[in-house]
Amino acid sequence: MYLVESKGGAIACMFLALFFLGTWPALLTMLERRGRLPQHTYLDYSITNFFAALLIAFTFGEIGKGKPDEPNFLAQLAQNNWPSVLFAMGGGVVLSLGNLSSQYAFAFVGLSVTEVITASITVVIGTTLNYFLDDKINKAEILFPGVGCFLIAVFLGSAVHSSNASDNKAKLNNYSSDYKEAAISSKERDLVKSKDLESGSSSADNVEAGTAVFLLELEERRAIKVSGKSTLIGLALTFSAGLCFSMFSPAFNLATNDQWHTLEKGIPHLTVYTAFFYFSISCFVIAIVLNITFLYRPVLNLPKSSLKAYLADSDGRIWALLAGLLCGVGNGLQFMSGQAAGYAAADAVQALPLVSTFWGVVLFGEYRRSSRRTYILLGSMLFMFIVAVGVLMASSGHRSSSHTAKE
Repeated sequence: MYLVESKGGAIACMFLALFFLGTWPALLTMLERRGRLPQHTYLDYSITNFFAALLIAFTFGEIGKGKPDEPNFLAQLAQNNWPSVLFAMGGGVVLSLGNLSSQYAFAFVGLSVTEVITASITVVIGTTLNYFLDDKINKAEILFPGVGCFLIAVFLGSAVHSSNASDNKAKLNNYSSDYKEAAISSKERDLVKSKDLESGSSSADNVEAGTAVFLLELEERRAIKVSGKSTLIGLALTFSAGLCFSMFSPAFNLATNDQWHTLEKGIPHLTVYTAFFYFSISCFVIAIVLNITFLYRPVLNLPKSSLKAYLADSDGRIWALLAGLLCGVGNGLQFMSGQAAGYAAADAVQALPLVSTFWGVVLFGEYRRSSRRTYILLGSMLFMFIVAVGVLMASSGHRSSSHTAKE
C-alpha cells in the first residue's frame, strides 16, 4: 500500500486536487448551459466518479505487502471495522447531496459565486472540526488566519456577484425591446436546438460574450430556466450544498483515524483507500437513486425524461464522464494529503473557486464587458483566495504513523 508520508508530497497532492476539484464543476455547468438535462449529466458523472475510487483502491491500495497495522485494500475488506465504514459511508452521502445541490445552484447563482459560498462554509465549519479531530497537529496561529482570509474572500465574492448582476441588469434595460425580439428569433432558436454539444457549436458562438444578446440567448438554450425565478432558490441550494460539504471531510477523518474509539482492540484503522472505497459506494448509490427519480419526477420545472432517453442522449456524455473522473481523483488526492498532513490543512483545496472562476471567465464569458468596479472586486477576491490557500498549506503538520493501530 502506498502512503503519502512527506509534507512536500501532501502539498503536491493538494495542488493537483485543487485543479481537478475546481475544473469538474465547470464541465457540468457547460453542459447545462448547452441544454443537456442535469439528470443525464449527473448519471454519467456518477459512473466515472465511482470508477476513480475503484482505480485508486486497486492500485495505490494494493502496492507492496500489507502490514498488520496497515493492511492492503482487499485484506481490510474482511475485517470487522463497520463503525469506521459507517462514518466513511456517511461522508459519501453528504458529499453526494452537496454535489447534487450545487449542480442546480450553478444555474441560479453562477459557477464562481456558488463555489465561493460553499467553499467558505466548508472551511469555517469543516476545517474547524478537522483541526480538533486531528488533535491540533496543524499550527493554529497560521491555520485560523487562513480561515479568516477565506471569509474575507467570501464577502468579496458576494460583492462581485452583486456588482455583476447589476451590470447585467443595466445591459438588458438599455437594450431596446425590438432588438431583444430579434436576438431570439425563431431561426436562432432552431440553431440552438440543433447545436452539437460535443463541439460546443451554437448560435452563441457568433455573439460576443457579456452582451445583452449573449445573456438572452443563454437563457433561451440552457436546460434550467432561471429567468423570473426567486434568487432565494439558488441561495438555499448553495447554502445546503455548503453545509453538506462541510461535513464529509470530518466524517472521512473519523473513518480513518477513529478519534472516538469505536473500533474493537486490535482492529486497525481504515486505510485512506478502504475508506474512500466505502465513501464512494454510498456517494454513487445516492446519486443513482435520486437522479433516476428526477428523470421521472423532475424538479425546478425541468422536462420529464426516462432511462431510455438518458441512454440515447450521447451529446456531451464524454464531458460528463470526464467531470466524474476529475472529481473522483481530486477527492482521492485530498484524502491522501489529509492523512499525511492533517485534514484541516488539506481543506486548502477549498480554494477551488480560483480555478472555477478562471474557467468561468474563459469558457462562459462571465464578467465580460462588466464595470470597472466588478473587475476590481474580482481581482481582490482572487488575490485573497491565493493568500488563503497559501496560509492553509503553510499550517500543515505531520501525522504520526503510529496512529494506525489500536493497542
